[in-house]
Amino acid sequence: MYGDATNWNEDEYRESILKEREIQTRTVFRTAWAPNPNPDAFVVASSDGTLALHSMNSLVSQSAAFGYSKGEDFMVAVPEGMIRAHEGPAYDVKFYGEDEDALLLSCGDDGRVRGWKWRDFADSTENHVKPLLELTNPQHKGPWGALSPMPEINAISVDPQSGSVFTAAGDSCAYCWDVESGKIKMTFKGHSDYLHCLVSRSSASQILTGSEDGTARIWDCKTGKCIKVIGSQEKKSRFRISSMALDESESWLACGQGKNIAVWNLPASECVSTISSPAHVQDVMFDEKQILSVGAEPVLRRFDLNGALLSQIQCAPSSSFSVSLHPAGVVAVGGYGGLVDVISQFGSHLCTFRSSSM
Repeated sequence: MYGDATNWNEDEYRESILKEREIQTRTVFRTAWAPNPNPDAFVVASSDGTLALHSMNSLVSQSAAFGYSKGEDFMVAVPEGMIRAHEGPAYDVKFYGEDEDALLLSCGDDGRVRGWKWRDFADSTENHVKPLLELTNPQHKGPWGALSPMPEINAISVDPQSGSVFTAAGDSCAYCWDVESGKIKMTFKGHSDYLHCLVSRSSASQILTGSEDGTARIWDCKTGKCIKVIGSQEKKSRFRISSMALDESESWLACGQGKNIAVWNLPASECVSTISSPAHVQDVMFDEKQILSVGAEPVLRRFDLNGALLSQIQCAPSSSFSVSLHPAGVVAVGGYGGLVDVISQFGSHLCTFRSSSM
């Protein structure tokens, strides 16, 4: 017996299939908690170039009303707000400042950093909030004056004390930007391949960068010179530096490289441990003197500085690119499929959802 095709709409059917494919293949590249004592609001940067604001209170309510009997595996969450931040994927998002007057910064494949006043973004009911800050990666001149393609910006770090934003670019350089003027203050040049990550070490007036060339470098922000190279520079033995993080004291550095995490004591300039992981490491961060790690597997791992595994928690994304920690201990993990998993300080899953598109 065949169904009734009287009201069949081929266009609606095609649109629904394309929409489902888009949702399934979206990737969350970064999550960032808002500067608030309570772990409620956080921002999600995705491969479709959007920034989405989500509220934990709203997510828990949506999760309670979600019907798994309909065959859906994860709910598609409705954000509190959303903007199209970049043409192409949005790779990173950071807050510049610690209160409601903070700037929300993002970078992406279009070679730009854009910044919005956090209060305006959080309060807006529209899909378009005008950025207060826009930084454009420089293009390099080639033969006969031809300009190079616009290099992407893969990561950003901030130093409000010096009024600076640092960017890791696809042209193998890192840049220091002045927030007030929007101009480049310093260029850090020395890597032989594009940059994946960077962190600011404001206590020592330094930045640290990680590259596809398999090395991490420490740079002096006053001179722009590289003062130390970490890792092998031999092409045959190298893996890219995919992620890096500093602890709160800025004395400990964790570098994700291939299936390993190298832990460095920076004052002693010594690698104290190398932590092995079953899958390639794609993001790391410190929780006091412990290290959180995610990668090309659906697992969040926690290690001590000596490399001992303290815990591992199953996560929804089959491959995770971001782990972010609120000071209250709540963790957000984002990755493939547009999935975000929010985990309590006790290891329980508070909510899991797919980030929606515009």
